[in-house]
Amino acid sequence: MTTPFAYDFGYSWPIVWGPLIPLAVFGALAIAGLLFKWRRWVVMASGVLAVWAFAALLILHFLLRINLPMDPPTDRFLESGTGRVIDIGAGSGRATVGLLLRKPRLTITAIDIYKGYFGIEDNTPERLMKNARIAGVADRAEAKIGDARELPLQDATYDGAISVAAIDHLPRAGIPKALAEVSRVLKPEGQFLLTVVKVDAWIWLASPPMAHMPSANPGRWRTLLESAGFDILEESTRPGALYFLARKRRS
Repeated sequence: MTTPFAYDFGYSWPIVWGPLIPLAVFGALAIAGLLFKWRRWVVMASGVLAVWAFAALLILHFLLRINLPMDPPTDRFLESGTGRVIDIGAGSGRATVGLLLRKPRLTITAIDIYKGYFGIEDNTPERLMKNARIAGVADRAEAKIGDARELPLQDATYDGAISVAAIDHLPRAGIPKALAEVSRVLKPEGQFLLTVVKVDAWIWLASPPMAHMPSANPGRWRTLLESAGFDILEESTRPGALYFLARKRRS
């Protein structure tokens, strides 16, 4: 399933399709200006704004893939392709489904608090499992309700963990707690693939309202991960995101 219409990730219409409004409005103004010979600056300004809106749609759907499963940013995460993984702050399942499609021998436990609004309307475990069924990976996924700061899981039971645009949305004091919980549930030398929002040019171009968060500070996240007992194996960026691949230290 590779079209933006195949899945039900539940992101609000303004987030996913909002640029259609300025595209229609300013596109119509530009065309009307050409037909009725309005002032050149009106036509040019309308045309530029229409082009921006069209570009924003392309970026949202084909670069940021807002309504498609999210590919993991690195293939080094659990290179063996096997193991038990926890997705922390899984939401409606973009990262869960994306990882299960990429690595067909993994199983994933998806955890989310499933309350409050973080861009997804009616965010529920059932919606995540629906998307897993659409992708044909539901037999390797389960969804549970739980807080990242107090995971309802036993110690040292998972080979890997992922978290995408979730832990960085916690109140500042809650972030070290969540990272400590990730370390607790991972086996020694278990891997953690953490992705946080990076407000870059792509975010500003595609959706200025999404740029409300402060830009990610790589040094701060490095320090937080190391303090939680992780060694960093890889650090890089992708459009709209900063990611770290880390490994839990042996005691």
